[in-house]
Amino acid sequence: MAAVSVLGAGSWGTALAILLNNNGHEVALWSIIEDEVNLLNDTRENKSKLPGIHIPNEINITNNLKEAILGKDMLVMAVPSKFVRNTANLMKEYVTKDQIIVNVAKGLEDDSLYTLADVINDEMPDNPVAVLSGPSHAEEVSRNIPTTCVAGSKDHDIAKKVQDIFMNSDFRVYTSSDVIGIEMGGALKNVIALAAGISDGIGFGDNTKAAIMTRGITEISRLGVAMGAETQTFAGLSGIGDLIVTCTSMHSRNRRAGILIGKGYSLQEALDEVKMVVEGVYTAKAALDLSEKYKVEMPIIREVNEVLFKGKDTKKAVEDLMIRDKKIEYKK
Repeated sequence: MAAVSVLGAGSWGTALAILLNNNGHEVALWSIIEDEVNLLNDTRENKSKLPGIHIPNEINITNNLKEAILGKDMLVMAVPSKFVRNTANLMKEYVTKDQIIVNVAKGLEDDSLYTLADVINDEMPDNPVAVLSGPSHAEEVSRNIPTTCVAGSKDHDIAKKVQDIFMNSDFRVYTSSDVIGIEMGGALKNVIALAAGISDGIGFGDNTKAAIMTRGITEISRLGVAMGAETQTFAGLSGIGDLIVTCTSMHSRNRRAGILIGKGYSLQEALDEVKMVVEGVYTAKAALDLSEKYKVEMPIIREVNEVLFKGKDTKKAVEDLMIRDKKIEYKK
């Protein structure tokens, strides 16, 4: 048995806390929001994000960060990507260097263009950092629907510990040393899912979505490899696996926001309707900046930015993608 704290009581953090409790671990669930903690303790249910899912009484739900951190073997960071640095900064007062930090958020830091593991390493350089990613909607994991993810760390022993702590008969975990590949796949698929949703909202069909997904994973892998990732990672769970589930499922807040934008909603109207953090919106600008930094062509990412932040007509964006210069898909 391990002592584990999940930092962030959103849908994913709550689902993972329940999974870890079911695995027999001592689990704490932390939120910085006192009212949220009080509500979760009173109802033992995350009504707004995981309705109908009981939070076991054994899980200690707290807004006391010191209590959540001290004495724990593993700290799971499940806060939205834009809050990772601030949370890590708050954590480092209490963290000891033997505690494993596991990031399960998916995104990039807008200003620095860091991956989230890099952000955590920047704030807590003495701690081992791992990532957990893959096609894993919280709504399904919380209901014990079979799911498979990948745990990544440059240190195989750390990845193996994450695997051992999280894995059960409904939640299979593989290991990998390609942290940058796992993180880039997890972050950028959200932007491609916005594009897939926009296509659905316009009323385009399966052909269009298949093209967006296929060319999207090409863009993701192209940038990831330029940053030092392994090509095969993007054919795996955190690459094409996560892309498929995020582009096709109505559990995907990125796809849902894209659908609304495709129907004519403004970005803010779409975000207000979804009522949850749409990570692809926060990642899109950083992805475009990285493509320019590494001189990697990413036309879908570019058009998503044009639609989100410059008010470009969605149908015009699709047209501009279709009439680009003729290309070779593969040349030996």
